[in-house]
Amino acid sequence: MGKTFYVTTPIYYVNDVPHIGHAYTTIIADTIARFKKLMGYEVFFLTGTDEHGQKVEKAARSQGMEPKELADKVVERFKALWKKLNIKYDYFIRTTEKNHEEGVKKIFSFLMKKGDIYKGGYSGWYCISDESFLPESAEFSSNGKKICPDCGRESEIVSEECYFFRLSKYRDKLLKFYEENPEFIQPSSRRNEVISFVKAGLKDLSVTRATVRWGIPVPGDPSQTIYVWFDALINYLTGIGYGWDGEKFNKFWPADIHLIGKDILRFHAIYWPAFLIAAEIPLPKTVFGHGWWLKDETKMSKSKGNVLDPYTLLNAFGSDSIRYFLLREIPIGLDGNFSHEGLINRINSDLANDLGNLLNRILVMAKKYFHSVIDTIGEENNLDSSLRRSFEKTKKLVTEEFEKYSISKGLEVIWEFIYEINKYLDQARPWSLSEKEKKSGRLGRILFQGLESIRLITPFLFPVMSGSAEKIWNVFFPETNIENLNLTEIEWKERKSLKVQEPFQLFPRIDSKEFFSE
Repeated sequence: MGKTFYVTTPIYYVNDVPHIGHAYTTIIADTIARFKKLMGYEVFFLTGTDEHGQKVEKAARSQGMEPKELADKVVERFKALWKKLNIKYDYFIRTTEKNHEEGVKKIFSFLMKKGDIYKGGYSGWYCISDESFLPESAEFSSNGKKICPDCGRESEIVSEECYFFRLSKYRDKLLKFYEENPEFIQPSSRRNEVISFVKAGLKDLSVTRATVRWGIPVPGDPSQTIYVWFDALINYLTGIGYGWDGEKFNKFWPADIHLIGKDILRFHAIYWPAFLIAAEIPLPKTVFGHGWWLKDETKMSKSKGNVLDPYTLLNAFGSDSIRYFLLREIPIGLDGNFSHEGLINRINSDLANDLGNLLNRILVMAKKYFHSVIDTIGEENNLDSSLRRSFEKTKKLVTEEFEKYSISKGLEVIWEFIYEINKYLDQARPWSLSEKEKKSGRLGRILFQGLESIRLITPFLFPVMSGSAEKIWNVFFPETNIENLNLTEIEWKERKSLKVQEPFQLFPRIDSKEFFSE
C-alpha cells in the first residue's frame, strides 16, 4: 500500500451562512492536502456540514422553513464558496446522510451494549448556541444566568432524562495517551490546558436530549435524540466509509490531522478520543486547534456584527491573494487581527512587487533580447552558482516547515528566496551588459538563472496559490500539469535553450486610496 494522508475540517453548522472563519480552516486543510499530494501521498480531504441540533432547528423555524430545507440551502452556499476559493475536497459529508446516521447508531449501540452509555437524569446550565452543558466553573451574568465560556452568551437551566457516556472511566486512559503521543494535541501550547482539564477529573457526559427532536433518534428509544456533538464527531469515520465502505475506511483511518478552531478543542481532544477508545477504534494522530481571525481585536461573530463576508473580499482581491494573506500573516496556532490595510500591503509588497514584478521584468528582457527563446546560455560564475545552491537550501527548509504545518514560516522561507532572486538580478545587472557580454552568453545565463529559480519555487507556491502557480508554471511548460509534479523530484536543470511565454502582470497593484474611497 502506498502512502496515504487523511485531513479533515470540522463540519460547519448550517444555522448561518459561511464566513471568513470557516474559509480560514478550510484553506489550511486544502493547502495541507495539496502539499501532501505533491509529496507523493494519496490524500483524502473531508469537509462538510453539521445539520442536526436545537440551534439549526431554531434557525430554520425563525425563517419559516423545515430544518432540512434550511440545510439544503446553506450547503449550496458552502460548496459555492469553496469552489470560488479553489478548494478541492474529496468528499463533502452531511450529517443528514443515511450512511452517517447508520454509522452513529452503530457506535452508539456498541457503547450501550458495552455499558459505556447508560440512562439517567441531568440538570444543568446549557448553552443553546454551542449545544453543550457548561462546566461548574462558568461565571454568572448580572441576570443570574451562567455565561458560556466559549461564546459568551447566557445559558439556560435544563433538567431532563437522558443517556450518559462514562467519560469519567477514561480519565487515566486519556492521560496515558497524551503522555505517549505528545504530537496528538497541537500546537503544543494547547496541550497543557487539555491535560489540566482532564487531571481535574471528568464527569460522565450527557449524550442525548429528550427535548430536541431534530437529530438521530437513540436506537431502541426514539424518545431520545443523540446529542449533536456525539453525532457530529462521528463524521470523521462515516465520511471515509465507516459502516459502508470498509476498504476505504481501512485505507485512510486513522486521520492524520483534524483541523479545528481552538474553541472546540475540548470536544476533539477529550470527548472524541474517549469515544474512540470506548468504541475500540484507533485514535487520530493529531488534533490541531488553530487560532482565530479577530476584527477590532475581538473574535468575529454574527452577534457582534463584525463578521467578514468572504465574497466581498474575493470580489475585491481574488482567491489567491486572500489565501496567501490568511496563511502568511500569522502562524496557524495564533490569533490574528484582520485589517484591509494589512491585506493590501501584503498584496502590493509580496505578490505584486516581489513576485509579480520579478517574473514580469525577466520575461520582458527575455522577449526584448531573445524573442522569448533564450538560446545562448553562458557558463556559471560564483554569483550564479550561489543562487542555485540557495534553492537547494530553500527546498529543504520549505518542505520541513510544511511538514510541521508551519505554513506561515514556509511562505516566509519562499519569500526569502524570491528576495534573493531579485537581489541576484540587481547584482548581475543584465540591463547594463556590453554587447560583447550579451553575445558571449552572459545575458542568457543571467536570465536563465532567474527564470530557472522562479520555475523551481513555483511548485512550492502551488498548495497556497494554485491558480497563480499554474500561470507561472505555464510560462515554462504549458503542456504539463503542475498538479502531477512531485516536490521531492524538483531540481535544477541546465539547458541549452529555454523557451518562455509572453510577459504579463501576475498581481496588479492595488490603489488603497481608490479601494477605501468606494
